[in-house]
Amino acid sequence: MTENSERRVVSVIVINEASVLSRITNLFSGRGYNITSLTVAPIPDTKYSRLTIVTAGSVRVIEQITKQLHKLIPVLRVYEHADIVEKEMALVKFPITENITDIDTLCQAYNGKIVNVGESVIIAMVADEPKRVENFLKAIKRYNPKEIVRSGAVALER
Repeated sequence: MTENSERRVVSVIVINEASVLSRITNLFSGRGYNITSLTVAPIPDTKYSRLTIVTAGSVRVIEQITKQLHKLIPVLRVYEHADIVEKEMALVKFPITENITDIDTLCQAYNGKIVNVGESVIIAMVADEPKRVENFLKAIKRYNPKEIVRSGAVALER
């Protein structure tokens, strides 16, 4: 990120139809901006979906992207979050030989828990603020994670 570039969270409400996602991501890539995280899900009981996009850019760049997004026909609403609740999830697979009590205790500190125990693996889940999920992933390295899957951010304004 450049010195004027800051992490930004943008929500886009769209009509849930084919090609909308590709049109939106093309808007970012066509202007040379990277999407750090992208989460899409239908809004219950509607014909709409919410995209939560995490990117980096100056206020001017985000304003430009927002204006361009408004020009896309299936886009109903675009807003950059100011005062938000933001969460992200991670699933982590550990060897069964690791200490399940220690892993569970660490998970609980990050709004998580053990979600599955099989013959050879333990799977844990955490859901917290993105920075805290990152801290959790650093802390669990001592337990030899075999695989890590991290979701994109989801956000709502207060």
